Amino acid sequence: MNSNKIVVITGASSGFGALTARALARAGHTVYAGIRETKGRNAAAVADLEQYARENSVDLRSVELDVASQSSADDAIHEIVGAHGRLDVVVHNAGHMVLGPAEAFTPEQVGEIYDTNVLGTQRVNRAALPYMRDRGEGLLLWVGSSSTRGGCPPFLGPYFAAKAAMDALAVSYAGELIRFGIETSIVVPGAYTEGTNHFLHAGRPADAGRAAAYDEKYASLMDDVNARLAALMPPGSDVSEVAEAIVHVVDLPAGTRPLRVHVDPSRDGSEVVSAVADRIRADFFRRIGLDDLLTSGSSL
Repeated sequence: MNSNKIVVITGASSGFGALTARALARAGHTVYAGIRETKGRNAAAVADLEQYARENSVDLRSVELDVASQSSADDAIHEIVGAHGRLDVVVHNAGHMVLGPAEAFTPEQVGEIYDTNVLGTQRVNRAALPYMRDRGEGLLLWVGSSSTRGGCPPFLGPYFAAKAAMDALAVSYAGELIRFGIETSIVVPGAYTEGTNHFLHAGRPADAGRAAAYDEKYASLMDDVNARLAALMPPGSDVSEVAEAIVHVVDLPAGTRPLRVHVDPSRDGSEVVSAVADRIRADFFRRIGLDDLLTSGSSL
């Protein structure tokens, strides 16, 4: 495979996405930063990206990509493949955090959270995978969350549930794509509270009345959940560690990439639980005669 990879990353206007797009470009890859409303509210982010590309002489480009729209995902992938004849890596990064009592989020709100964090990956996969399957190679890299299997505080429930659903989908794809030569890796960040806008831009529940009912007993907990998580981080922890981990996985030779890479300075236990869960999955696959779906690099 060409050492220069054609990469698209979703949700790349800020946070993990923006950092990862720049890190991958510095590593020598051609990177498309998927950003929605590139000529609207995110025009400044696009301008910053273009300036970064010029100043650092890297191949970093923006592409209009709204994971909530199948036509947008289709158009973005078509544009990339049309320009290069291939797409090597899809980084599923787009996501949206919410904060508040689970009961106070309407079903419609929870649906929207799942739409961004779960269905968005499905739209991009349906756009990208036909090209990858035809070439018989590629990588899906999913940005997960240590909350899926580690310690997690309350009042982030809908977001945590959506990230857990995304993780389950990623694991299913891992077995379903190996025979096409397409690898799967899940990079699992811990609760970084600085360097991203997760908490700053967190959604709030629409049912204010029900949310207020929790204030009497839990208001202080909700107010300082960010501080409680930050206190777990050792000095020197930097959100750029997540971007560098993603670059490392992308740069590994095909067939050697791990199913999971944890980047969790707070050590909330996710890595321990995931190791057990993934081993049980691998043992089960062997028991039912699906050993060929468990390559040493991508499924163990």
